[in-house]
Amino acid sequence: MAINKNHEFDELDGIKCAIVEKNVSEERVIFLKDLLTVNGFTVMVVPSPPPKASVAVPEQPIENTPPVTFTVGVTNVVFNATNAIFGRLLKTSDGRVVTLAYWQQTEKNCDDSIPYYQKKS
Repeated sequence: MAINKNHEFDELDGIKCAIVEKNVSEERVIFLKDLLTVNGFTVMVVPSPPPKASVAVPEQPIENTPPVTFTVGVTNVVFNATNAIFGRLLKTSDGRVVTLAYWQQTEKNCDDSIPYYQKKS
C-alpha cells in the first residue's frame, strides 16, 4: 500500500516494483523503458489488468475489445517519478536533464534553460 498516490508500488511478475505509470500505450512503454534504462533502472513491463466491468449483463455480447495497455515499473522501490523529474535526477541518452515536457512527451528535446513554471502554453 502506498503512502500517497505519488509513490505506488506493486508486484510485477513476482518482483516488487515502484510503479512508474499504469495503463500506458505501447509507444509510451518504449519511451519510458529507453529513458529509465539509460538512467540505470531495471524496468518491468506487464499488461494492465482489464478495467472492471459494470454488474449489468448486456443482452447482446459486445464485440469491441478494450485497448491493450501496460503497467511500467522499476525494481528500485524508492523511485518516484515526480521526485526524479523535479529533482533533475533523470538524464537523456545525450546527457541532458529530463524536463516535465519531455517526460510528458509534449516536447521532443529537453530544454531546461527556461523553468517549467515560466513556460507559456
